[in-house]
Amino acid sequence: MIAFSTCWNSSRHTDGEEMLREIKNEFGFDLIELGHGVRISLMPGVQKIFDAGEVRFSSLHNFCPLPVEVMSASPDCYTFSSGSANERQRAIKQTLQTIDFAERLDAPFVVLHLGRVAMKPVTEPLIALAKDGGMFSREYVRRKIDAVRTRESLGPSFLARVRECLKPVIEHAAKKNVRLGIENRRGYEEIPSEREILPLLDELDSPDVGYWHDFGHLQVKENLGFADHAEWLRAVGPRTLGCHVQDCIWPAQDHQPPFAGDVDLEKLVPLLPPTCLFVWEMSPRKTADEIRLSVTLWRERFGE
Repeated sequence: MIAFSTCWNSSRHTDGEEMLREIKNEFGFDLIELGHGVRISLMPGVQKIFDAGEVRFSSLHNFCPLPVEVMSASPDCYTFSSGSANERQRAIKQTLQTIDFAERLDAPFVVLHLGRVAMKPVTEPLIALAKDGGMFSREYVRRKIDAVRTRESLGPSFLARVRECLKPVIEHAAKKNVRLGIENRRGYEEIPSEREILPLLDELDSPDVGYWHDFGHLQVKENLGFADHAEWLRAVGPRTLGCHVQDCIWPAQDHQPPFAGDVDLEKLVPLLPPTCLFVWEMSPRKTADEIRLSVTLWRERFGE
């Protein structure tokens, strides 16, 4: 099953109905994910076209709609991992609201970001080194090893905050018949790491929580030497509820249309369960023609 995210066009629309109609008219999608850039002012139009039966919603990406005080797409404006209790409570409140909207729009999934470990950023410096020809140089290896040591040391305390925040969120989602997809992240500093996801799912032990795979994010981590894309999907595939479909041009230019970059979709897609939802999550800079070609190629290779 394939769907399309509004992250491609939400920033340039002032009417939710027009935003969704553009996706439907350009690409033929009537199954749509409301992305984390959907402002509250867009919701009346969204509700109107939904009530008319013209679109269905596959998922909402937390936070949706955006908190009123946040002006542009910012899924990490409040985090479950924050050292501030007030921020964590704000993150919980906004997530519960997203779940309520998902129920109202008959969307079966909400996609979650969980936060980050407070450490010196390493992902962007490693990307810069790779671009400059320093991949696996002594400096590259030193930075990477230092980052792994730091994250392994600090990670548990931040993950503990996340687990506490998830308790009321999972309870609320179960009442609303909404399932939660924990998304893998692009940055090594972010939560959860690939080492953390499966133990976290085991500990949460809820039928209402699963994994959400982002092809571009994991490809960036493979390109930087943090993960093996195919090996990871073999491990986590059975726990996967859905995916954000995007390609990645080496080393870290993600949110590309499928088949426009280096992600080996032919090898990776079969590692996911047949019930998996695939959501196109495209950069707003990609043209409709580029995206339309990728959708055609996908349907030729994998069907609907």
